[in-house]
Amino acid sequence: MYANTADVVSGEPHAVETVEIRVRGTVQGVGFRPTVWRLAQENGLVGHVLNDSAGVLIQATGSTARIARFVKSLETEAPPLSRIERMEVRRLREAVAFDGFVIAGSVAGETRTNVTPDAATCPACRAEIFDPAERRFGYPFTNCTHCGPRLSIVKRVPYDRANTTMAAFPLCEDCTREYRDPADRRFHAQPVACPVCGPKVWLDGGEPSPGTIGEVVRELRAGKIVAIRGLGGFHLACDATNATAVQTLRSRKKRFGKPFALMARDVDAIRRYARVSESELALLQSPAAPIVLLNASGERLPEGVAPGLKTLGFMLPYTPLHLLIMAGFDTPLVMTSGNIAHEPQVTGNDEVSAKLGPIADRVLLHDRDIANRIDDSVVRVMAGRPRLIRRARGYAPAPMRLPKGFEDAPEILAFGGELKSTFCLVKNGQAILSQHQGDLEDAATFDDYQKNLALYRDLYHHRPRAIAADMHPEYLSTKLAKEHARGVAMHEVQHHHAHIASCMAENGLPIDAPPVLGVVLDGLGYGADGTIWGGEFLSTDYLGFERLASLKPVAMIGGAQAIREPWRNTYAHLVAAFGWDGFEERFGDLPLVSYLKSKPRASIDRMLEAGINVPPASSCGRLFDAVAAALGLCPDLALFEGQAAIELEDAIEAPEEGYVFDLREPRALWESLLEDIRADVGVPKIAARFHYGLAAAVTDLAVALAPGDTVVLSGGCFQNKTLLEVCTRMIESRGLRALSQADIATNDGGLSLGQAAIAAAREIRG
Repeated sequence: MYANTADVVSGEPHAVETVEIRVRGTVQGVGFRPTVWRLAQENGLVGHVLNDSAGVLIQATGSTARIARFVKSLETEAPPLSRIERMEVRRLREAVAFDGFVIAGSVAGETRTNVTPDAATCPACRAEIFDPAERRFGYPFTNCTHCGPRLSIVKRVPYDRANTTMAAFPLCEDCTREYRDPADRRFHAQPVACPVCGPKVWLDGGEPSPGTIGEVVRELRAGKIVAIRGLGGFHLACDATNATAVQTLRSRKKRFGKPFALMARDVDAIRRYARVSESELALLQSPAAPIVLLNASGERLPEGVAPGLKTLGFMLPYTPLHLLIMAGFDTPLVMTSGNIAHEPQVTGNDEVSAKLGPIADRVLLHDRDIANRIDDSVVRVMAGRPRLIRRARGYAPAPMRLPKGFEDAPEILAFGGELKSTFCLVKNGQAILSQHQGDLEDAATFDDYQKNLALYRDLYHHRPRAIAADMHPEYLSTKLAKEHARGVAMHEVQHHHAHIASCMAENGLPIDAPPVLGVVLDGLGYGADGTIWGGEFLSTDYLGFERLASLKPVAMIGGAQAIREPWRNTYAHLVAAFGWDGFEERFGDLPLVSYLKSKPRASIDRMLEAGINVPPASSCGRLFDAVAAALGLCPDLALFEGQAAIELEDAIEAPEEGYVFDLREPRALWESLLEDIRADVGVPKIAARFHYGLAAAVTDLAVALAPGDTVVLSGGCFQNKTLLEVCTRMIESRGLRALSQADIATNDGGLSLGQAAIAAAREIRG
């Protein structure tokens, strides 16, 4: 944390001296300078504090003892949104006489500090907007240094008002006084505003008025769908207890099957519909305020909210606007991204009519521009820790310090994958991961990805010496990376190697760590041999890997069509295990046989025989699809990615003894599972036996193959709570250490970090 701290305390306790303190980390836009000012006043010091391109710089004069107390208090009393990564303290040769302690203006230069994630409304601001005696009573853009917009409004650094979308709103006299007063919690709060000088809200076709939010509440209560311009984009909202409104929203948005996010006024309202543990409560009430996946319990919401699932995604209101709207409801609202399916979230007033007009009955607008689109983050508590599934609002772009050995890594730009895409910048020993970008197959998302890429490079003055990307030749991110790689090193990284390196980096494994056993279970990734991988056991370090084993490769009938139609995977797995004739001979009495006979088997068999459009894949995701479809869970059509696997996990009711089988030849799994179907054991028990059996099979193979004492678990299948928890428990019970991801998504959202770490290791080691 500190450098040269001994210099501060080595002199006589009453000797007067001047020190220069460099503070690095997330220290701008979070109230750090006024905290420094207050602590300097309390310790009787004189000097100044300022923001510059490297963070915060302090010069302070006083006695050695007082300076020592001051330095210590900087860490213990830092503002809630700050994160100090390092403090460097240097005594000047001669004491400097200052006139009091002041907060000086910012100094521009190359960026070495961090842009802060947006933060949910703090308790003090929340109290103000509901207090009729306060001048910000009912004001939907109330904020201070401890909360409010950050990344969503910043255009460039340093993070000063002139470099944000708040530059369009000159401060009134009262706000100016607060902004300039170091003792005020709004001192240099760049988005500070009030009803006199700040942004305003209005309903489409109307003018700003005190009754606007009340009218929105009335429209929602009447069953209308309202598009709400929020912090990082528009939401589409409706009454979650109104089945007709929910179904209308699904139909208009063309979002079929995928669960909707919910927002509730407070935790008591959430507990009417879901169980909330202490760790889940802390997440809901944190400054990040993500969507938290909870187990449904108590009152039932309409089936259309989360079709076929026993989990609900809840968040609390995280802006004053949301707080004021939700104050009118003791039941939840659907609060889903304001977009048409597969497109990025709408952000601008100028595009809302064309894109959301056909969906929303009314539109709530405001005039604070959104500089950067940011989706809501999604978190689930698994294996005793919060695990990010989608890392966006509240978390990005908070940097991650790379492990030991990466300190001298050159600047690197990693482009991530194709789905759940992110990109990652390496600079000054840190990895700066972007917010969730989405699926690049959509043209609008790909355009937004490129816009954000340019923004981050500008914000961080990033000039990469090396580029990293997935080795899949057809990924749009890879093609774009090659365009950017002219004149710099290009590192193509195998998909599953990147998954493991991402988990290694998050867990602090140093650059020279011995090989670990990486277990990657996901849908698919381009293998080093040009085939499709997705159930891999790799001996891995940052520089390379050796493929030790994998799930048995099985045909993906129709290629990508097998992802959309899970029954194709069931057919392929059964044919691979028994042959069709053997399967029909043994299990011909099962309805599953009749169901599969209704499919175009003749043409499929010709495809399998000729090897046309049936690429073999060692994919755990397709195994989940195959089992789910065999049990009748969305066999014909998966309406969204991972639906079959999600419904299969959700069907589990209690732990079971797992099926016994070998991942490299899973015929025994299918024999036991089909016998259970014949015996009418029921989907909940079969689903449990599959999950526990899969975890045991993973553990057995991991123990047999591990080159050391560490097993690293990654890939999208480990978003499955049961699989992650049971695998972790079983592996650790066998004397090995199981590492998994929490702060970085284990799905493809974490690929860019792994690519960056691998490229950095290659560059450092030459």
